[in-house]
This record gives sequence, C-alpha cells and structure tokens, in this order.
Amino acid sequence: MGETKKILQGPRHHTSLKKPLWFVLSVSVTSMLLICTHMYPRQGKSSSCHGLGSTGGCEDALSKWLPVHVRKFTDEEIAARAVARDILRTPPFITENSKIAFLFLTPGTLPFEKLWDEFFKGHEGKFSIYIHPSKERPVHISRHFSDREIHSDEVTWGRISMVDAEKRLLVSALEDPDNQHFVLLSESCIPLHTFDYTYRYLLYSGVSFIESFVDPGPHGTGRHMEHMLPEIAREDFRKGAQWFTMKRQHAIIVMADGLYYSKFREYCGPGIEADKNCIADEHYLPTFFNMIDPMGISNWSVTYVDWSERRWHPKTYGGNEISLEFMKNVTSEDMSVHVTSVGKHGDELHWPCTWNGITRPCYLFARKFHPDTLDTLVSLFPNYTSTAV
Repeated sequence: MGETKKILQGPRHHTSLKKPLWFVLSVSVTSMLLICTHMYPRQGKSSSCHGLGSTGGCEDALSKWLPVHVRKFTDEEIAARAVARDILRTPPFITENSKIAFLFLTPGTLPFEKLWDEFFKGHEGKFSIYIHPSKERPVHISRHFSDREIHSDEVTWGRISMVDAEKRLLVSALEDPDNQHFVLLSESCIPLHTFDYTYRYLLYSGVSFIESFVDPGPHGTGRHMEHMLPEIAREDFRKGAQWFTMKRQHAIIVMADGLYYSKFREYCGPGIEADKNCIADEHYLPTFFNMIDPMGISNWSVTYVDWSERRWHPKTYGGNEISLEFMKNVTSEDMSVHVTSVGKHGDELHWPCTWNGITRPCYLFARKFHPDTLDTLVSLFPNYTSTAV
C-alpha cells in the first residue's frame, strides 16, 4: 500500500539525472543549433548557422517556436477603425424611395448614352446620375444625363487623381439621402440586364461588390511600398478593379478615411521605391476594405472585363465581335476571373459568384466596348437582358 502511494506521488529520481540546470540548458541549445545546421546548411556568411550570434535559418526556425508579436495600433488607426465600426452598425435604410446612384467617370461625351437611356427608361425616381468629365463637357442626347455633371478635375491613369475623381462622385451622390447604393462606371461600360434586375440585385444584396484578391506577383503584392508601414502591411495589400458598387455605409467610410488614403496619396505611384509602379485605383479600395470590413465585400466586381490579351489595358470589343450569343454568354457567366501577375502570362483565379448565398450570374455591367458597337447593342438589348433575380 505504501509503495502504491509513492507511485502516485511521482517516480523516483535516479542520482544520474540530478545534473546542474546549466548543463541541461547547454545540451538543449546545442541540440537546437545542430538541428538548425542540418536543416539550413551554410550558403554564405549571411545565412550561416554556426554560432549563437548567427542570423540565418536558425532564427527563422526558432521564431516559429516563439509567441507571435501583435503590433499595437496607433492612435490614428484606433480612431479610424472606431469610426468605421460605428458607421457599419447603422442598418441599411431601404424604402420605396431608395435609389441607385450611377457614377460615370469619363473624359467627355458618353458614347453609350442612347443604350443607357433605354436601360433607365420608365424607372424615374429609382436612380440618380452623376458625371465626372475630366477633359471636356459632354454633349448629351438623353434627358436623363442633362446637367448631371459635377465639379471635375484632371484625371491621370494610374495616379491618385483617379481615386480623387471617384471620391468626388461619391460625395456628390451622398448628398441625396435616398441614394442607397453607388455604382462606378466608365464611358465604355454598358448594362447587361434590365433595370429592375439590376436594382434588386444591388439594393437587396448583403455586400458591396468590390474586387479584392491577393496577387503575389510583381504587379500585385510586389507594388507594396515600405513607406506604407506600419499601417498597411504587405500581407494586407490587395489588388482589384476600380469599378465598384458599394452600399451607402461603405461610401461614407471611404469619405471618412484620411489615414489609409494618405498612405496611397503619398506613396502609391511610379518610381517612389525602386522600379515599383503602384497604381492607386487598383489597390486603395481593395486594400482598405480588406482591412476594415473584409466580410462586407464580395471580393469580385459585377463589371465584366476581358484580360485575355494580357496587356496593360483590357480588350476593347469592336462592332464585328458583338452577337446575341456572345452577349448571352457574358450575362450568364457565374464564375469570376481574377488575373494575377505570376508567371509569364499570369495565373487565373476562378471564384463562383453568389448573391446572398445563392449562385447567380456575376456581371451586371461590361466593358470595354468601342463606340461603333452602339447600334448593334441597342438592337440586341431587349434580347440579351434578363428579367429574373
């Protein structure tokens, strides 16, 4: 019975195990160094692992056993996130007067105004139009577009001025409290569905449709600037098309942001760091929403675009390429495509499109179309658009 009690109290220690603590620690450290030397063979002075002061593979291996350091937010970050959280707690206010704001970012005249007029016809009171002409005042043929220009400024592709133009459109549209969803479009964009379909798809969606994905290549994460640290870490940096649609709460958050926007204004541009060519409109909003409200966005855009030519700009469709079959294929596509800059021709990421958890066609709009496609598109419009949601 006494022997049983000893066993419960713990095993007897043999005299040979009673070594000084320093000896045990020395053996442990030496063993770890030997393991590191085997796992990370010497490849040069900077990566050697042959002493306690080395800074190579050993540190990488040992760091995996250490607690992860979580950076503390700055006062500015805490304030920015508190404001965003408060805005996001505001429930959407959808009424019979709720409208969708269509924001046109264009150099001048809108070549597809006639097609858009067909799209808007009969739905007055359900939409608002705002136009940012960066070069010349547009000539209009539709009453829906007349006198809808806002204060504008010059826009340069790839620069922060593009984001500034988007923000001008947003703040103009936010002045109307009935505008509950906001759509950014270019002069080469066309509608793919009826107004009713588009209205329900956007207004009753649980998310904003903002493309945001990881591109580990040189034109994605490779554009991250060290100057953006610590607020914008490399692992948070995202890429996406600028052609968004967003809920009112998200539009307000964008206008309230000064901290993250300032990082892109100051440090996202060509030649700021080495040979990096950071393009603000491709990275600001995708990165911002990935950090502030990642679950509140779709991560794909509802504007179709064709990157198959793998150039700096997407394919532009001409009149001889438009047919009813082609348009139906685009309107029925339910897998979104995201092209990275990995490899010679870029890898493609394919994601299914869901609307409130249900598989739906991805795209409500499409670009880029040459002006000579207008007549064909107008004649096909009643046939390629959908009426069911």
